[in-house]
Amino acid sequence: MKRIFPISVIILLISSCSESTNMKKEAYNWPVEKAPIAAQKEHIRILHGDTVPDPYYWMIDYFKKGPDSTEVLNYLKSENDYTEKMMAGTKELQAKLFNEMKARIKEKDESVPVFKNGYFYYTRVEEGKQYYKYCRKKGSLTAKEEILLDVDKMAEGKPYYNVTGMSVSPNNNLLVFGIDEVSRRQYTLKIKNIATGEILPDNIQGTNGYGVWANDNNTIFYTLNNPITLLSEKIMRHQMLGGKKDITVYHEKDNSNYIGVSKSKNGRYIFISSQATLSSEQFYINADEPESVFQSFQPRIKNVLYDVVALNDKFLIRTNENALNFKVMECPLDKTNHSFWKELVPHRSDVLIQNVEAFKDYTVITERKNGLIQLNIKQNNSSAEHYIQFDEPAYSANLGSNPEFNSASLRYTYTSLTTPFSVYDYELSTKIKTLKKQQEVVGGYNPSDYTSERIYAIANDGTKIPISLVYKKGLKKDGTAPLLLYAYGSYGYSIDADFSSTTLSLLNRGFVYAIAHIRGGEDLGRQWYEDGKLLKKKNSFTDFINCGEFLIKNQYTSKDHLYANGGSAGGLLMGAVTNMAPELWKGVIAEVPFVDVVNTMLDESIPLTTNEFDEWGNPKEEVYYAYQKSYSPYENVEKKNYPHLLVTTGLHDSQVQYFEPAKWVARLRTMKKDQNVLLLKTNMDYGHGGASGRFDYLKETALNFAFLLALEGISE
Repeated sequence: MKRIFPISVIILLISSCSESTNMKKEAYNWPVEKAPIAAQKEHIRILHGDTVPDPYYWMIDYFKKGPDSTEVLNYLKSENDYTEKMMAGTKELQAKLFNEMKARIKEKDESVPVFKNGYFYYTRVEEGKQYYKYCRKKGSLTAKEEILLDVDKMAEGKPYYNVTGMSVSPNNNLLVFGIDEVSRRQYTLKIKNIATGEILPDNIQGTNGYGVWANDNNTIFYTLNNPITLLSEKIMRHQMLGGKKDITVYHEKDNSNYIGVSKSKNGRYIFISSQATLSSEQFYINADEPESVFQSFQPRIKNVLYDVVALNDKFLIRTNENALNFKVMECPLDKTNHSFWKELVPHRSDVLIQNVEAFKDYTVITERKNGLIQLNIKQNNSSAEHYIQFDEPAYSANLGSNPEFNSASLRYTYTSLTTPFSVYDYELSTKIKTLKKQQEVVGGYNPSDYTSERIYAIANDGTKIPISLVYKKGLKKDGTAPLLLYAYGSYGYSIDADFSSTTLSLLNRGFVYAIAHIRGGEDLGRQWYEDGKLLKKKNSFTDFINCGEFLIKNQYTSKDHLYANGGSAGGLLMGAVTNMAPELWKGVIAEVPFVDVVNTMLDESIPLTTNEFDEWGNPKEEVYYAYQKSYSPYENVEKKNYPHLLVTTGLHDSQVQYFEPAKWVARLRTMKKDQNVLLLKTNMDYGHGGASGRFDYLKETALNFAFLLALEGISE
């Protein structure tokens, strides 16, 4: 669970409507309100001979429930009151934005059914409802519907409700699922008897939300989290019958590793995965023998990552052993040590192998070349292969849900900055693709009204940085258009050019929307990631700044109209670039930002810290301490002018805890010399991903957009 902002929230993208781009502009009159000033209390950090005062350290107190916890809540509430007063003049605009974005969503809808083990599974949503119903039909889509979970009913009266990990037993009679009611990503597993509708007394708390069935229909394996650090720590075996106590089948002693449990697609194996940033190890048992001891597939090797896919007659292994961008190996079912691995797909310097999906007769390899996804279809036990062709300059293509091992077709998804999210079935032998469903944009949508581009900025060291952007046709590239530049740039997480209907509310008001594919992601391969982490992290920041400068130079926008947005680790990016180049941005939106790097990475009781030493470095080592301190946004606030800032957080956030943005804003208030707006909005009911309902999150988006539009003087 890295500091990743959910993709449904961070990627603000496209759709259609009829608003005019010729909006009347009139400067927004920001109210004259006194901003909250947080108390300062003495706290000194001494490390590596370096003495650093931290007067806002006390804000960490809410979860520790110390004497300052009430003061923390009062401060956050005072900031919320201030934000509400400052944004009061945009209330009508926020309501309009919410309603127009909500109006583009088809309220009564259902997903494309997925076939597994004799049943078609799907979700459907009803008009006016925030959540969904999880359903199935036996054998045919004309069969009677079974509602397995009515999440709309389950969530009644709860400000936050998330259901995940739905998994049906091999005999199709039982359903295990996880529930989180506080948005801290700590799930309680529950089991339902599908035939009777009864929720069984098994109640397993503190999990990651996923249960994996053994083939006896009685045993469930699950991941148990540490109650303090919230890190995945143990794999447990739970047996419903017999009254047995849950047994620890694997205990990860290395607190830099994430662990999880899964089942092979062909149903024959249960796998445990233990993975850090740089190395991994897999363990496995026969799914027919749930009480057997897990065996190591291949003991972990320093700086070697690998994962395993099971075919009926062999294992496939994706690994970076002597292969920076990964390669695919194969080995016999009874000889898994890497000395028996044989190369199937070689390493290529210009192609990143991201994923391997197995079917009975085919293997599908997800690759990334020139920053774009390609799907390689290989026939098992043959050298025959081909690629699915995609034609747009920037797009996103990914594997859909493919749970049936014996299937002769591949489910994949496709979208671009101008193409709505589309679901295809692809016949692996005939190469015939069928569009099963395309996202309907209510009110109509014409992709020809918009233009998308793929351009390249030049970084300080000469590296070409891709930028994907979209705007409404008729844009004059004279520097007068407002532009929102988004990026993430951490953990090797690539941001593709996806479609969504929300950003239409900006595009139709004259905005350009751009994605900077900066180093720190894997957009251009594993080296792209390596060049944006640890002691090269600043490349992510300077890449983003160079992209902003490039967009200004080429008159897509200007300094008076350039805005930046990022969330979570992308919020670190926002904090860094506002310190490094504050004059470049008119306004910045930092969502759940990871901005107190040194202090967080020093506190091993904070969720995620020890898992991420290979990403950021361990500041107990002086070289990493000095480097982190040199860019950590909180520690580099200076007495100078800053752009307009909207900072958001969630009180229950387990990924980037509330006190990081709160401390950052408090320090900015006392240091910055300008009169620009600085707002902090804390959602007191939610966590890292914001609201759980399918409409509620639009209120948060409406606030963000209203902030941008107010700065542009657009009031309608």
